[in-house]
Amino acid sequence: MKTHSFKRRPGFTLVEVLTVIVIIMILAGLVVGGMALAKEKQNRDKAKVQIHLLANALEQYKADFGKYPENDAAPGTLATEKLYEALYYNGANEPDKFKIYLAELNPLANKQGWIEYKGSKTVNTVPQPGEVKIIDPWKKEYLYRTGAAAANPDFDLWSMGKDGKTNADDPKAKDSLDDIRN
Repeated sequence: MKTHSFKRRPGFTLVEVLTVIVIIMILAGLVVGGMALAKEKQNRDKAKVQIHLLANALEQYKADFGKYPENDAAPGTLATEKLYEALYYNGANEPDKFKIYLAELNPLANKQGWIEYKGSKTVNTVPQPGEVKIIDPWKKEYLYRTGAAAANPDFDLWSMGKDGKTNADDPKAKDSLDDIRN
């Protein structure tokens, strides 16, 4: 009787290949999840920096005029056009009377990505306040208020965060948990 001896070829079994694929998928999921967390942290840090820059410009404005730009909009409404007008537009439009407090608000040369502008992009045009919005990293307008409605003694300036919801009067409310405030 003949006996056949089989030589086993070197290679991987199906179980080994599936195990490697599962490990690769788990690692890829961890990397993608980590990237999402890093992107969210980057957006929060960017909003903090932008709020800090706006707050510094507002302090310079107050040093020159003795008061903060007024927000005559209804309480809780968006007022970034007032900020734009006070911190950039007036100085760009009338440089002999006013100064530009925050050059990063120039919608024609904005590299920060925090200006939404829907007007003409010609070089000699000074964008009008109604054409410009100062937006946070989540593409929502910053909120600004002064006077008795403000929680801070000077002014309130904040981003609604990722969820785009806020409770202007209660920073500890559910809708305000991800807000970034001055």
